[in-house]
Amino acid sequence: MHIKNYARDWYSDDTVVYSCQYHVIRCTKFRRSVLDDQMQARLDHLICSRQTEWDYKIRAIEIMPDHVHLVIENNPKVAVAQTVGKIKGYTSKLMREEFPSLKSRLPTLWTRSKFISSVGSVTLEVVKQYIDNQKNV
Repeated sequence: MHIKNYARDWYSDDTVVYSCQYHVIRCTKFRRSVLDDQMQARLDHLICSRQTEWDYKIRAIEIMPDHVHLVIENNPKVAVAQTVGKIKGYTSKLMREEFPSLKSRLPTLWTRSKFISSVGSVTLEVVKQYIDNQKNV
């Protein structure tokens, strides 16, 4: 796996200057390989479609058949777990409505667990270990 190098921008509002970037991983339930090319394209669109409304930016995205990697930049006034939870709920609902085969193959699209790390603080080995451990969740 290769994680792209990406630009770091600084943002500000009345009370804070920030650049908060996180590596987020979501795995499909039981790590089932259910996300085909068409589903991956739709999922990419859905994840990126709420950036302005929910005040986050996707800096990098990689969607695999059984998990999703995001590098997300999040306003520090909102917990990154809250933003990731919104993305999870939104994508799960719409993907399962638009692709009925997902409903028949999985009780839910995503595991309840998620991996979140500030960018630059975790090795690739830790990320791989987390993904491997999701097979039984």
